[in-house]
Amino acid sequence: MTKINIDELTLGQIKEIQKIGSEKVSDSTSSNGLNEMIGKKCIVRTYVAGVWFGEIEQKSGKEVILKNARRLWRWHTMESISLSSVAMHGVDSSKSKIAMSVPSVWLEAIELMPCSDAAIKSIEDCENAKSN
Repeated sequence: MTKINIDELTLGQIKEIQKIGSEKVSDSTSSNGLNEMIGKKCIVRTYVAGVWFGEIEQKSGKEVILKNARRLWRWHTMESISLSSVAMHGVDSSKSKIAMSVPSVWLEAIELMPCSDAAIKSIEDCENAKSN
């Protein structure tokens, strides 16, 4: 191993050292990482707050902020049986209960699923659920 005398480093060598660790990698801070979900309308499954629909405004780790968010209190998909199907095909509004929109909500998410145009329309067109 070569010992380096810090007092003898050239300006070029110092610049090379400064580059180490500063190069971007594909992770949640890059445009190709998890933050590409920002601005998309998604179904969000949470740990304890149920299922939500809204536009991803911010994401950090497991936390997300949704804007124009609606809680899917009870949902029935147009096809199949899963939330993945809700994100792809939308909800059957006659069997679903979707809460009114709130300006924003901060959630701990375990699953984010971007919605198709058909799914977005079906959820946004649902009447606000009322108590019986």
